[in-house]
Order: sequence, then structure tokens, then C-alpha cells
Amino acid sequence: MLSFSWFSSAKAAEKIQERNDARMNLPEQWSELTAYIKITPDNVVKIICPNPEFGQNVMTSLPMIIAEELDADWKNVIVEMGPHDNAKLGAQFTGGSNSVRMYWRPLRNAGASARQMLIEAAAQTWSVPAGEITTKAGVLAHSSGKSATYGEMASKAATVAVPKDVKLKAPKDFSVVRKSKKNVEGQKIVTGKPLFGMDYRVDGMLIAMIQHPPAFGMKLKSFDASQTLKMPGIKDVFTLKLYEEGFEQGGFDTRTFNDLLVVVGTTTWEVMNARKKLIVQWEATGDVKDTMMGRGGKREVTVPGRLETTGSQFEMMAEYAKKPAQQLRKDGDPETAFKNAALIIERTYNAPFLAHNCMEPMNFFAHVTDEKAIVAGPLQAPGWVEPTLSKLLNLPADKIEIQMTRMGGGFGRRAYGQYVYEAARISQKIKAPIKLMYTREDDMTYGIYRPMYTATYRAALDANKNLIGFHVKGGGIPENPVHANRFPAGAVDNYLAEGWEIPSNITIGAFRAPRSNFNAAAEQSFLDEVAEAMGKDPIQLRLDLLKRAKENPVGKNNDYDAGRYIGVLELLKEKSGWGKPENAGKKRGVAAYFCHASYAGHVVDMVMRDGRPYVESVTSAVDCGVVVNPDAARNMVQGAVVDGIGNSFYGALTHKDGAAEQSNFHNYRIIRHNEAPKKIDVHFVENDIDPSGLGEPPFPPVFGAVANALFKTTGKRYYNQPFGTEIAGPKS
Repeated sequence: MLSFSWFSSAKAAEKIQERNDARMNLPEQWSELTAYIKITPDNVVKIICPNPEFGQNVMTSLPMIIAEELDADWKNVIVEMGPHDNAKLGAQFTGGSNSVRMYWRPLRNAGASARQMLIEAAAQTWSVPAGEITTKAGVLAHSSGKSATYGEMASKAATVAVPKDVKLKAPKDFSVVRKSKKNVEGQKIVTGKPLFGMDYRVDGMLIAMIQHPPAFGMKLKSFDASQTLKMPGIKDVFTLKLYEEGFEQGGFDTRTFNDLLVVVGTTTWEVMNARKKLIVQWEATGDVKDTMMGRGGKREVTVPGRLETTGSQFEMMAEYAKKPAQQLRKDGDPETAFKNAALIIERTYNAPFLAHNCMEPMNFFAHVTDEKAIVAGPLQAPGWVEPTLSKLLNLPADKIEIQMTRMGGGFGRRAYGQYVYEAARISQKIKAPIKLMYTREDDMTYGIYRPMYTATYRAALDANKNLIGFHVKGGGIPENPVHANRFPAGAVDNYLAEGWEIPSNITIGAFRAPRSNFNAAAEQSFLDEVAEAMGKDPIQLRLDLLKRAKENPVGKNNDYDAGRYIGVLELLKEKSGWGKPENAGKKRGVAAYFCHASYAGHVVDMVMRDGRPYVESVTSAVDCGVVVNPDAARNMVQGAVVDGIGNSFYGALTHKDGAAEQSNFHNYRIIRHNEAPKKIDVHFVENDIDPSGLGEPPFPPVFGAVANALFKTTGKRYYNQPFGTEIAGPKS
């Protein structure tokens, strides 16, 4: 008989972690070679990760890039999240699928520079030419037989000047990059080590929560906190303005609710319960004027004060769609093409607000004194937050320390720092360290959402069923979704793109692949209908259009590489067995899209179970250049597929008189485990192009592939997201 215990496994993991922690805590023995690299005498290499981590695995992939050029032994590498320091560590922005793309060259240069410094140190020590020294897996060697570990040369190497020009490896010589490495924080995650903002603690820290207005377009009128102050553990209740009158907000600042009603206490539970005892009266804000900086320079913005309702918003968008709009791009003579068309296909697509729903609700620690500020928590863009924080606190930037914890999800939500500002202003007011906590309900109803969108697509066919004209007119609340220079721009002689917008007080922001997540759904659904009208296979239509864009493009501003786009579709066609006799009975949908410098496509296979459609399996193809960490990259695509399916079927945040109608997962539907595909088969185009985006590009085409598979499965086209509201989908 064999004895087995989960607890014994946990203890073993704890011992391993204790050993790793011990290796990390030897500051007096580290020799710093560059801002990113420190080495101990016993040959442990500490690599500083510059970018915040929210699950995309940059804590592993970015250090892999350094380790590659350093020729380090990955077994001897440990990774630490760096503090905010743009001067030493670069932009430190996690978003826009930029992490690997932005740091590919700088981190390779850092690793190669440190390697050269170690070689120079060895050359000086051994009195041999540097060109005769080789490196491999953390060891320096000379043909004379002399050798040394990096650790033995680290202290001397730290005195060598950082070289200005270094030779980088050819991709064919990579030994770390392109080889799968396990998540360096995986052990900490599964053993419950404190990593996230929620875990952050300091002695004497208080908990703060904010009572927000119940609806967008409302503000605080008066309050009675007498019962709240009687509750156990409560220290104070007060009001505070986030921004004073006339404050100039930065390009990524948001205001939402400016008057803060704050409850401060000892524990989260005590503050949550005490907050319920507040008696508050609210009133309409009326129109509000904001002064904004960045993204186009200083400008005055009027935020409307109306209390908005989803049904009325869609009606308003339908009316705006009939009005003249801003021309974003025009090729040829689309008016004449449509006038002379033998057949015009016209379809309108709609989508609601979406909530980010990060697993970890917003939170942030702050300790602000008259002399300095320390803030810590989950944040995507510390460099964007620091200037506003400096103005709000009246402290110079060098007196503000921003520490970044692991994020329990981001998706664009944590690029906007108002919750950081709230925490800092509260700490400054009460002169104590505090942790600001949002509940799930706070997060969902006081959110920064994916905008509402609508778009009308029109295609003109001649008598021979050739595509002679293409027109997209899109709008939204409060921004339009149209990317005017993307496919099929450049592939059609007569092309027109237009956009319009409706202002709103409902706060919006980046949501995984901004605008593209709607564009791809509408565009790729529409192309399938065009293919059907032309009597063409859906993939073949896309390939034909892309061939035109590659060989004889229309216009000069096309922002995609038609050849790479073709490569993804051809790989997808091959790996999915598209058009093969053995797959003839499958109900399949296809979509492909370009965004964030990468190309992605999916073939979705759908089945009916118990009278409801489910995605059974997905084949994915991606061209994102060099794939740094293949396992992590596959995980990223798989996550995007599941996320896309869930939002396609269920994602919707609606409002009534300014108030969000969904507040938690009991009434904001997300995908369940049993609804995820049984198989997601991911393939990457192999090339030596510098890495481009991956966190976002696989997400948008999922929507279109699901819509097209639904048509094959149910015989009906779907134009309004979420599709689950129109079909007999899984019960909520």
C-alpha cells in the first residue's frame, strides 16, 4: 500500500520556496552589472523584471530574453519585480500587448552588455584577449584551460564600463528563447505566497472604502455617519475631493465620481459592514467641465449629466447612425460603386458595455507624509500615474515610491490610476498608512468599461459578383470603433470609412484589444455574408482580398502586412483541415484579424448539446514574430479564446437611469468551466521577425468565428452581442 498526502507535497514545496527566498535575500553579495542584472559570488543570477505582471507571464518571458544574451544557466536564474524607475528600467508599461515587443531589443542589449563585461573582467584577470573567451551556461572559458563561473568574475565585471555596442545572437543560436520555461512565480502562486495587492500589509495599516454614488450622473448631497461611527473598528468617516476645481488631468486619468465619501477602519470586514450604515442623499451632477492634458494637448471636455439607460442609448446610437459622420478614409469612388452595384449587402452590428471583471478587485496601499509617499499595489502603467500623483500630493516625483505587486487580472482596467489617487489622497488626509479596498460590487458598478458600439457595413457587388465597393460607418458611446486603415482597406478599389461618437458620463477605457474586440466581430461576420453572396469559400475570399492588397494595394496607409496575414490564414486552413472531406459534417466558423502588430485567426467547431450551442474545439493560428516562451504563448492564446467565447455569448453591462444593473457574478454572466472548449489547438507561424503583441491579438477574432459558427449551427445570423440573449443558450 502507498501513502499519499497533499499536505506532504505542500511542505516539500515550502522547503523549496524557503531555499529560493534565502537566495533572494543576500543584498550585500550582489554585484550589479546593469540595471536588470545582479550576480552573486556563488553564480546566482538575479534578473529584475521591469514590467508589471497580470498573468501574461512577462515575469518569465522578459528575464528569458536577458538570460539568452547573457548566456546564463536558467537553473541559476531568479527573478524579482523591479520598482517603478523609468530612468533605469524603461517605460514599465504593461498594456497594448507591448511588454515583449517594447523590451525585446533593450533587454537583449542588457544581457549582451553584461556578458561582454564578464568577458572583459576574465580577459583582464587571465591576461588574454577578450575575443578568445567563450561563454556557456554561466561559465567563462579560454582555450588555455582557464575557466570561471560568472559569479567568480561578477564583482570585477561590475567595475567594467557598460559597452555601447554589442553583438546580439542570431535567432538560430537561441538556447533559452523559444524553449518553454515554467512560470517563475508558479510555485508562489500555488502555495499561496503573498504576491498580489490584496496581500500587501504593513504594521499600523488601516482599511479604507469609498461609498460611491449609486448612478453615473449623480453626486453626494449630504450624509449622516452617526451609526457608522458607532460600529466596531471604525476610525473616521469624511468627504474628500479627488480633483480640485480646474485640476488638469493627464491623458489616462479618469474622474468618474469626484466627491469621495470615505470610511476608514481596522479591518475590511468591519469597514464593509459599517459602510452599510451610512445614510446618504445624492443629487444630479448636471454637466461637468474637465480640463484634460495629453492625447492631443490641453482641452476642455464637457461631461454630460444625464442619467443614461441602455435601451435609450441604443436608440440614440441608431439615430446618430443615420446622420452624416466624419470621413476617416476614402479610396476611389465608393458613391458611384454603390450606385452602380447589382447587389448591395448591408448589415448593422451592436455591442453593449463590458466590465473588466478582474479576479482581484481594485485595491492600493498608500502611506503619504509631508516629505514622501509610498504607494504599492496592482498597476499596469506606473509612469502614467506618477505625474498626476505628484501634482495631487504636491510632492516632487523623486519623493514618490511606486511598488508594483502582481495583478489579479488587468485587461486594460489597471492602466487608469484613479484608485491609486484615491488611496494616496485618503492617506494624506488621515496621516496614516491605508489600504483602499473595492468590493466586487464597487468594481463592477464604479468601473471603467469597454464602450458601447454599433457599426453598419455595406458591400457592393457587380453583376459578376465581384466586390467593387466597401463601406463601414461606426459609432459608439463615447467613442467610435473604426480602424479605418485596416483590412479590407487596401484590398478594395472603392472604400469608405466613417465614424461618429456620443458623449457620456459613463467612464470607459481600454479593454483587451480596444475597439478591435468589436471591429473584428462585425467585420469578420460581415465578410462571411459577403463570401456567401459571392459564392466563395470564406477563407478563400479573405485570401483573394489579401493577395490583392499584397500585389497591388489600394492607398498608402494600410497598417497591416498582407503577406503575414495570408500566412496565418494558410496555416489555419492547414491545421484545421478546412475544406477537407473528413470535416464536411462539422459546423465551423472562421475569423482572422490584425491588431497590436500581430495576426491571429481561429476556426471554431460548434455542437448542439441539450438544444444549446457549445464551442467544442478551436484551432488557432498566430503570427507574433519570435515566440519567446512557447508554453506561455499557447496559454495566452487559449485564455484569449475562452475569454472571447464567454464575452461573445454572455458579456453585457447595462444601465438604468445611470445605475449599473449588474453588480456581481450572480447577474453578470461569464463563461463556466463546462462551457469552455474541450480542445484549443494553437499553432504559431515560425519566423525570425522581432516579437510583436500576443496578449490582445488572439482575442478579437474569437467573436467573429463564434458568430460564423453559430450561423452554421443554427441557420441564423447574429448581429447583437451578447449572442446568448438571442439564442437558447446555457441558462444563467
